[in-house]
Amino acid sequence: MSDAGKPGVKAATTRAGGAGATVKSAVVINPSKVLDMDERRRELFGAVADAGWPEPLWLETTPEDPGCGMARAAAAEGVELVLVCGGDGTVMAVASELAGTDVAVALIPSGTGNLLATNLGIPRDVAESVAVAITGKRRRIDVGEVDGCGIFTVMAGMGFDAAMVGDTPDSAKARFGWAAYVATGLRNLTRRRASVRIRLDGGKWLHRRASSVLVANVGRLQGGLPLLPDAEPDDGCLDVAVLTPRHVGDWLRLAGGVLLRRGNDTHGLETFRAQSVEVQAARDEPRELDGDVIAPARQLTARVRPGALVVCVPAD
Repeated sequence: MSDAGKPGVKAATTRAGGAGATVKSAVVINPSKVLDMDERRRELFGAVADAGWPEPLWLETTPEDPGCGMARAAAAEGVELVLVCGGDGTVMAVASELAGTDVAVALIPSGTGNLLATNLGIPRDVAESVAVAITGKRRRIDVGEVDGCGIFTVMAGMGFDAAMVGDTPDSAKARFGWAAYVATGLRNLTRRRASVRIRLDGGKWLHRRASSVLVANVGRLQGGLPLLPDAEPDDGCLDVAVLTPRHVGDWLRLAGGVLLRRGNDTHGLETFRAQSVEVQAARDEPRELDGDVIAPARQLTARVRPGALVVCVPAD
């Protein structure tokens, strides 16, 4: 049984607040992702005050704690809503504490990728994203969990994608946004493929030579690239992409197929769907969770937690 009921059964979407309702809230903010903290505080506090809600708690992340302790403190204070002002890494940290609870998470995109926000249709504009938190709906979505590493809301990856993420300097991401990944991605295109085996839901092992294996909760990548266009964050499953291009020409064909939404007809791409995924490689491979690099290893084992996280989404 999942956090929200039977696997694959979508939980109902509800209004974030009724007429005249007041909501006890908190802000978890990553200072490294915000240029003017005072201005952001005025924006957020003003929007909450205009809704007639009490002043929110203000909790700043630190290099030592990317948001877990702040989310824990907010929950201990009995808040009903946590506004997360940061990137996917900050969201992941907050979600790791709030998954399995009824505390809602509102995304205020402030990082490089903001892939969960993009996939949920959350606007990048601060005022508009705060409006979603106040007047939008609450939707239960799945999260993925990787053995020994924690949860992810977007995707876990092993191979090329993790190497690309690890090679992209923070300074480049701050300056160029998601486009910063392009240069490091190009440098890693000739990276040697790995021998991997993949098992879905405890079935037979699939043997592949792969550049990357992605286990995803949502389908769009940086720049809106629809790698897994059928992926839904509340379907009780994880979507798996196995990338097998051998050279630059194969990568170009793969990119074209993805843009044209050819799915499994895309050259160099296989996709699957499962509730649990095991990936084993012949050598240590770089790995990442929601754009944060984790320790290289020969294995990545993930499972879905259906309906574990409540998020605020646009009303329409």
